[in-house]
Amino acid sequence: MTDETSTMVDVSTLYIVPTPIGNLGDITQRALEILQQVDIIAAEDTRHTGKLLSHFGITTRTFALHDHNEQQKADFLIEKLVSGQNIALVSDAGTPLISDPGYHLVTRCRQAGVKVVPLPGPCAVITALSASGLPSDRFSFEGFLPPKSKGRRDKFSDIAEDPRTLIFYESPHRILDTLDDMLAVLGAERQVVLARELTKTYETIHGAPLGELIEWLNEDSNRIRGEMVLLIAGHRAEKEDLPLEATKAVTLLAKELPLKKASAIAAELYNVKKNALYKWGLENLE
Repeated sequence: MTDETSTMVDVSTLYIVPTPIGNLGDITQRALEILQQVDIIAAEDTRHTGKLLSHFGITTRTFALHDHNEQQKADFLIEKLVSGQNIALVSDAGTPLISDPGYHLVTRCRQAGVKVVPLPGPCAVITALSASGLPSDRFSFEGFLPPKSKGRRDKFSDIAEDPRTLIFYESPHRILDTLDDMLAVLGAERQVVLARELTKTYETIHGAPLGELIEWLNEDSNRIRGEMVLLIAGHRAEKEDLPLEATKAVTLLAKELPLKKASAIAAELYNVKKNALYKWGLENLE
């Protein structure tokens, strides 16, 4: 591995630059050097990014690139890149494209053969996961939940049996309603971790069974303030748990086939153990 200690920007290159999610000390030296040297900084909110740049004495020109104008402005930025300029893409906080603008620009760059260079750095998803105490070998980031109760409940129903750790962003004004919807679908015993105000003064990472977590939040209104990451433990099937579809299949097949054969077919269809299905059939089918 080579040891690169200084950064020189390349021409016709888009740099994806993560920015702090709270603590300004988390910005990397490389990020600062890129932001100082590029021709343009494409920012989600130029006023917000302006405060960050001012703090570090960076005077690079900024250009507004957000959800409402990204598709229209992407071609303009591509022209700048193709002409030899270099651009840094930043969001208000964290890594661009992770529930933030930038997807259309990066896609257009790849299509146009423009070099895209990603920098590692702050990301609330990974920061929360690393300290959550939940399994991190398999996880799924699901972004923001739907704004209405029905949409949230539908989403929780869809992921109810997902074995991975599931990660969401949520806003303070919706957190209690969201957890009530989660409770109705996933039950009070599902382990949930709330990570709020990460890297900031009042950083809190609190995990508990969902029913207990809701009680804990209701004890103090300060606990529902700030930027939030919700982490839900994946579904852990008990040994006797079998997919409903698999048991239905055994029930139907057993009307025409020996139970052992019916169990084997259903097990292959639904990727479960045939012995477990056979045992279930012995216990539940006449």
